[in-house]
Amino acid sequence: MINRVILTGRLTNNPELKYTTSGNAVATFNLAVNRQFKNQNGEREADFIRCIIWRKSAENLTNFTHKGSLIGVEGRIQTRSYENQQGQRVYVTEVIVDSFALLESRQDNQQGAPVDVADDQLPF
Repeated sequence: MINRVILTGRLTNNPELKYTTSGNAVATFNLAVNRQFKNQNGEREADFIRCIIWRKSAENLTNFTHKGSLIGVEGRIQTRSYENQQGQRVYVTEVIVDSFALLESRQDNQQGAPVDVADDQLPF
């Protein structure tokens, strides 16, 4: 079976970095991914996709990105469920990120102009 996802989008907020009780870094973030088509009003809509990244990659993502950063991610879709405080079953779908790429420099990101960055130019 194949479960691979590749997304390009902008962070909707700064990544939230936490550490597990065993000391593993984990960061969560939402990625706004524009749809390829326009709605009836001629505007592009976006999907907001919850992503999770682990260990050193989580620390790197947190150190080198911020709200509005344009990034590419590769990973897999995971679904899970839990019971909320009202006793209702809540289902969650998220992307478990294996790798990410910065798609613009910090300077260009602050000015809003996207620039592709090759893998060998990444700071990690």
